[in-house]
Order: sequence, then structure tokens, then C-alpha cells
Amino acid sequence: MKLLKSIFWIIYRIWFYVLVALPIIVLFPILLISISREQWYPFFFKLARFWARIILTGMGFRIKINREQTTEAGRSYMFVANHTSMADIMLMLVSVKNPFVFVGKKELAKIPLFGFFYKRTCILVDRSSQKSRQAVFLRAQRRLKQGLSICIFPEGGVPDEHITLDEFKDGAFRLAINHQIPIVPMTFYDNKKRFSYTFFSGGPGKMRVLMHKFILTKGLKTVDTKALNKKTRNIILNELNKTLN
Repeated sequence: MKLLKSIFWIIYRIWFYVLVALPIIVLFPILLISISREQWYPFFFKLARFWARIILTGMGFRIKINREQTTEAGRSYMFVANHTSMADIMLMLVSVKNPFVFVGKKELAKIPLFGFFYKRTCILVDRSSQKSRQAVFLRAQRRLKQGLSICIFPEGGVPDEHITLDEFKDGAFRLAINHQIPIVPMTFYDNKKRFSYTFFSGGPGKMRVLMHKFILTKGLKTVDTKALNKKTRNIILNELNKTLN
């Protein structure tokens, strides 16, 4: 039985990468056209949502999204969520209709095929470089002026398995304050259980998302960054703790 489970997990992991790559290969010419101009990004975003839906459905994940508040078309937001899985990117794409740009670590650009589009459509950051972190603000500012939103996983990476929610970095909250855009906290309940970074784990099942009420930043100053960070983290942490108790 243990051997059969191990074989299942190996096949399941390989299948994930097949699902990641196959739509990119099939749609490659259209994807290439969609990223050739920045103003065409919303079209690329629709294709990315379609790609994400294929992966999640193909992996046997049943998506359930609850919203305490709904985003408005044409408005910019800062989307933040807990980070536990390789599937977080896909789940965020499926959960949010407003075109947004990911701010993510540069290492993901090395992934074949996926990395080609990732580095051309996302805002890459080298967290060990102060200069890189500063450049993020300039690129994000340009994207926000284009009417797009921003998505950041504020833990800055995937925490160890035993950590429910790691401390948040300040970048997302400083950006939101600087541009006076609402924070949209989101809780991903099941991604660690469904598809964590532990190889021999996971499997099909439900993936629940809660989009919390938005946190307004109008009137806030840079000095309020830490308080905004803490407030947002507490919302997500309290929700995660409910499922553990």
C-alpha cells in the first residue's frame, strides 16, 4: 500500500508539470503576441486565467470561492494571500477577475516555458538586493497607472511546513499606501494539504478561498505601514486558526 501511494504521488507530481507545460506549448503563438505590447496585458491575463483553470481542474481540485466583498471592474487593488503551495499562483489567477501583475521572486524565471512568460509579465524581485527592491516600486507604479492591480505573497516565500503563517514583509503595504489602493486580504485554506512543497503529499480535493473585506488605505501615510501589515496578517491568521481549532 505504501509503495502504491508513493507511485501515485510521483505520477501526480509529474502530471502537474505536464499540465503546466501543455497549454503553454499549445497556446505559445497567441501568448507570444499577447505579451508583445504592455497595453495588451489584459488579454494575456485572460489567457493566464484559462491556463490556471486547466491546471487546477486537471489536478482534481474543486475550487470554492467566497467573497465578503466584490472587486469593481476598472479599479486597482493590492491582492495578498498566504503562501504554501506551487498552486497558489493558479488559485490566485482563478479567484481574481481584475487584471493584476504578480510581484515574485526572480528564481521562478528559471523554470522552463513558464519562466519565459513569467519574467516578461511579472515584476521580479531579488530580495537580497536593495536596488532590486527599489526597482519594484517603480515598475509597480507604472502598472498601477495603466489601471492594473498588483498581487504579492507578503511572506516573501513559502514558510516551513509547521508554520501556519510567516511574518509579512512591508513592501505590499507600502505600495498600497503610496498609491492609496485597497488591500484585499485572501485566505487559501487547503493548498498546503492539496499540493505542498513536500513531494510525497497531497492529492485531489477541495480548494477553498475567502476574499475578505477590503482594507482601505485612503489617508494613510508611510508611517502606518507596520500597522497595516499587522492588521492584514491578523485577518488571514485568525481565519487560518479557525480551521485548525
